[in-house]
Amino acid sequence: MIAYFIIGCEIAFWVFVAAGLSVRYLLGMKRTGIALLMATPVVDVLLMVATVMDLQRGATASMVHGIAAIYIGVSIAYGHQMIAWADRYFLYWFKGGDNPRSSKVYGSEHASRERVGWLRHLLAWCIGSMFLLAMIWWIGDAERTAAFSNLIRVWGIILGIDFIISFSYSLWPRKML
Repeated sequence: MIAYFIIGCEIAFWVFVAAGLSVRYLLGMKRTGIALLMATPVVDVLLMVATVMDLQRGATASMVHGIAAIYIGVSIAYGHQMIAWADRYFLYWFKGGDNPRSSKVYGSEHASRERVGWLRHLLAWCIGSMFLLAMIWWIGDAERTAAFSNLIRVWGIILGIDFIISFSYSLWPRKML
């Protein structure tokens, strides 16, 4: 049941983004559009509450519960950036704005963006891990929450790989083709 709720929250996030941008640009209702965009963090809170309630009722922590924490970390660290990305493409597709694909960067600017991207990933990992550790503490049963500890480790390995890739551009910058 919680898996469907997590999927529903991810869908709700993008529905609020699409609705907010549509109302903002197509209907010209800026305040309503902003209100819809501001509703996306509410989805995150509902997701966390549902996850904690499920665990509190005795469910054994699973990867699905852990994904809720990852989703929150990623949403907080990347949420504004994801909405800005959608905003640029929405303007391009429906309002004749600049093509977002034409703004590729190379060299030191690309390397800098990659490093900033890694720092966002680190922030997402810290936030998600904080939620996972809080749930481990809250449940107080290492057996029931082993999936969370494993998830922190695996995500840490992925973060390390991302570090190597992101910072490699500082040594070998992306060249213009």
